[in-house]
Amino acid sequence: MVELGHFALVLAFSLAVVQFAVPLAGTQFGDPRLTAVADPTAMMCFLFTMLSFVALTLAYVQSDFSVANVWENSHSAKPMLFKVTGVWGNHEGSMLLWVLILTFFGALVAWFSGNLPATLRSNVLSVQGLVAAAFLLFILMTSNPFIRMNPAPMEGRDLNPILQDVGLAIHPPLLYLGYVGFSVCFSFAVAALIEGKIDAAWARWVRPWTLTAWIFLTGGISMGSYWAYYELGWGGWWFWDPVENASFLPWLAGTALLHSAIVMEKRSALKIWTLLLSILTFSLSLLGTFLVRSGVLTSVHAFASDPARGVFIMMILILFIGGALMLFAVRAPGLTPGGLFHPISREGALVFNNLFLTTAAATVLIGTLYPLVIEVVTGDKISVGAPFFNLTFVPLVVPLLLVVPFGPLLAWKRGDLYAVSHRLFVALGGALLAALVGFFVIDGASALATFGAGLALWLMFGALTDIALKSGVGTLAPPVVWSRFKGLPRSVYGTALAHFGLGVTVMGIVAVTSLEIERIVVMRPGETLPIADYTLSYKGIAPYQGPNFSEERGQFTYVDKAGSVLGEIMSSKRLYTARQMPTTEAGIATRGFSQLYVSIGDTTPDGGLVVRVWWKPLILLIWLGGAVMMLGGTISLFDRRLRVGAPAARRLKGETRAELGALGQHSGSHRNATN
Repeated sequence: MVELGHFALVLAFSLAVVQFAVPLAGTQFGDPRLTAVADPTAMMCFLFTMLSFVALTLAYVQSDFSVANVWENSHSAKPMLFKVTGVWGNHEGSMLLWVLILTFFGALVAWFSGNLPATLRSNVLSVQGLVAAAFLLFILMTSNPFIRMNPAPMEGRDLNPILQDVGLAIHPPLLYLGYVGFSVCFSFAVAALIEGKIDAAWARWVRPWTLTAWIFLTGGISMGSYWAYYELGWGGWWFWDPVENASFLPWLAGTALLHSAIVMEKRSALKIWTLLLSILTFSLSLLGTFLVRSGVLTSVHAFASDPARGVFIMMILILFIGGALMLFAVRAPGLTPGGLFHPISREGALVFNNLFLTTAAATVLIGTLYPLVIEVVTGDKISVGAPFFNLTFVPLVVPLLLVVPFGPLLAWKRGDLYAVSHRLFVALGGALLAALVGFFVIDGASALATFGAGLALWLMFGALTDIALKSGVGTLAPPVVWSRFKGLPRSVYGTALAHFGLGVTVMGIVAVTSLEIERIVVMRPGETLPIADYTLSYKGIAPYQGPNFSEERGQFTYVDKAGSVLGEIMSSKRLYTARQMPTTEAGIATRGFSQLYVSIGDTTPDGGLVVRVWWKPLILLIWLGGAVMMLGGTISLFDRRLRVGAPAARRLKGETRAELGALGQHSGSHRNATN
């Protein structure tokens, strides 16, 4: 089965080369027989890559230690879940998963894009084939997961203990679906440049793929943040780690691309900018792949430190990023620039969004790469950490968040800022009132925290206002309001939910950053520690033996102000037998959206235990907001207007002439905003 998996990988590479070369030749020479090769080749390339991935997974499940990759990253005593997730818990296996998802997206394009122009579809699949061929060659030449060992060892070295967690089953696949999903946008952009033709229909075809990738990348980043929070035992949810930044960069650029594609589809504007963003977003995904696997970064998230692999990936970066930008430089001047619009309009708001998002991405990119450049040029090692990013990133994000509620309410082409401000007056008043109440009621609330909370509420109330106004709340009878609410396009709900989720995340960030309480103490059995509205009691240490680890568990109980016992918390120091590698397992108690977080350290000679305790108010809102944003994106994805070729919906259902007359100019402006 192992040899079959390796052979399937070679066949997948061969098919990827055919997928690139033959359809491209067909479009250049106008031969429909050659262009027709694209669809079946893309599907077969995915099937052979899937066969290869299944073969490697079976080797892990069966603990086949004759395979070097299995020996290095598995153990016969490891739970079955971690045997399976261990397939992508290493460089070689994760690259195979990366290419599997890449070929999967290629197969999806072939399957769902039957109504695209034949030339465009063939060029898109050709570019996808070239990307797949490059990374399949990379695996076969530098990262082959099927290398045999002879004689085969009796036992494996086990997986990195930090990765032996259910988070590994969720975080990398979600992240890769986001990273690799942007390859489709990249392929569409390069295909359009090859043809020298781009229009609003192109933007409509690109939007669903952009949205799909954005949804998965949002989930991957959120899951990775939560995983680091509870698994590493450091108590933080974001560290501005270079590899964390590598996933955040394409998210920022992808968010800008998603909004600019809307402008291009609706108003045929920002054509050249949207093309460039499509190239840059996937380029940042490739950059993230390079940073994680080249050895240029030292990070708990890094996969590999092999310079040879880094050089190969660098060549791939030069080929795709350099080649695409060169093609853009040659072709872009010949493209029509698109329509004009007034600065105060929905287009203007989305351009404002793009300006700040791309500037924020550039800031994060500079902060991430600057230490590497300095080390190469001077040999000095410097560190760029949270103070730099907080000082540069936050001032760029605040104006963007202030403007977000205005965008969906402004009309296309030319909007009325005063009228929109008037409609958002209730949302602004509610946000200010709630923030001021929190300032005077909550202990430790600062003026800065109050502003942050007000900003979060402004986003949430603004999203609700958008739905309420487009439903006619306050101007129409309740039955008509309900009818209009049900008839709103799914993209309106999705946009409101995404913006609401962003506000929820901001609220969590503000609360935990400004109101968090931390205590570091030495505790002995029977001693207590008051923190926030709770009292933590230390009971003692108890040993425990796991399937492939041993641990010492610190046992705690916590009570409320009334003295009622609310539950137990267990935090442990764990030692994995095969690797002799220790880890800290945090103990977490959830109270509403807040958490009591306990991490134990070493014992002292007098029998004490170093205990680090945090009270983290509303921290779960950070990841709940990410889930709400994903839900909003998913609802938007099912909007019929994103289905290429679907007829425009004509709906005046349930609205009489009298109702339309009652709406007047107010309704007309909102229908314009909805459309």
